[in-house]
Amino acid sequence: MTSNLRPSYREAQERLLKWCQNITRNYESVKIRNFTSDFADGLAFCAIIHHYFPDAFDFNTLNSDNKQMNFDLAFRIAEEKAEVYPLLDSNDLIHGQLDKKCVFTYLLTLYHGLKNQETIMQKTCEKRNM
Repeated sequence: MTSNLRPSYREAQERLLKWCQNITRNYESVKIRNFTSDFADGLAFCAIIHHYFPDAFDFNTLNSDNKQMNFDLAFRIAEEKAEVYPLLDSNDLIHGQLDKKCVFTYLLTLYHGLKNQETIMQKTCEKRNM
């Protein structure tokens, strides 16, 4: 860890990768080991979003061959439900090479947006139970 108690870029990558693996561990078709090829079909993004918003779509109907739909679905639901705006373009992801730093940046933004949404939902539930 760096001296100012902020994790290094490498440590931040490792932590975020572990979070992705943890969130998606119950999704058989998703195995995350890196920020490039394991996100290439969009299913990893969909699994992360589905973990937090399981009623938003039926994950079991998704197909790894339909990359465009997977990316578009994940980015749209993330924007609608967690106010995380798409920093990645599905066309670029499909027709270009996945850039590790771009995927990492989007996932970090997604992580904070989803954690923030989770906190808001918990506070709402606590208020209802008072």
